[in-house]
Amino acid sequence: MTAFPTQFYTWQNYRCAYEIHQPDNSKTEGIPILLIHPVGVGLSRQFWQRFCREWYQAGHQNQIYNPDLLGCGESDMPHVAYTPDDWAQQLQYFLQTVVQKPVIILVQGALLSIAIKLVQKSPQLIHSLIFASPPAWATITKKSPKWQQKIAWNLFDSPLGNAFYRYARTPKFLRDFSTRQLFASGDTVDGEWLNALLAGAENTANRYAVFSFLSGFWRQDYSSEIASIHKLTLVVVGDTASSISREGKAETPDERLADYLACLPQGQGIKLTGRNVLPYESTTEFIAAIAPFIDQPAVGYS
Repeated sequence: MTAFPTQFYTWQNYRCAYEIHQPDNSKTEGIPILLIHPVGVGLSRQFWQRFCREWYQAGHQNQIYNPDLLGCGESDMPHVAYTPDDWAQQLQYFLQTVVQKPVIILVQGALLSIAIKLVQKSPQLIHSLIFASPPAWATITKKSPKWQQKIAWNLFDSPLGNAFYRYARTPKFLRDFSTRQLFASGDTVDGEWLNALLAGAENTANRYAVFSFLSGFWRQDYSSEIASIHKLTLVVVGDTASSISREGKAETPDERLADYLACLPQGQGIKLTGRNVLPYESTTEFIAAIAPFIDQPAVGYS
């Protein structure tokens, strides 16, 4: 795998970071992939390093664009409340000015909210989509009241929230949370995962993106927007997928998959071994599952 040095572009006077990956022989084939990383304590584009490494080890040739969302990684971290629409505007600009060709979007978890907004803004630059470990259907189709979001944000954006963030970036918290909520087995919460989170959380300004996510600015009813995605969309769910939210706890992985596929006009679905971070915890199986979808002929986008 060849990874170019971190590159930067300017969006709305903010410096935003990204990486480009390609196979060692520099011969790229197929449609480029745009990765959208999850948001959380210490999370950034580094979430995708294992995926990128194994993707090329498996012999695939697609060029990969791996950006840091504003507030994360090496991108600027302004003290603002971020919404999916903000991040979608950032990536829309990135597609228009840097990539300049249609991509396959691969998005992890609840950040599919960004992908949904992005496909509305620039459908001509999106060939197809992959939803990896999407949230419970009850969560992604329930609107959170704006007053509730603002109260949560004000609480987090306070000395109390700052103290919570400093605790949340400790190794013990990160390991316990990952074991409880993200991975199917605590044995797979390895040093590579924890070290990346610890490094990413060193800059405490990362907390604004985390607090925006925890405040629920992404929580809307996306059902009509999902139903309007006229792109090939692959939904990949773990066989032990769980939900942090109350409304999604009773849902089985099969029900989650069925609900997404019932709404998506051109949806396909796969269930894999794993829980809530499939591209990381089940990387080899995940790559084998999505490769046929990515390798489909580059036709049919509009």
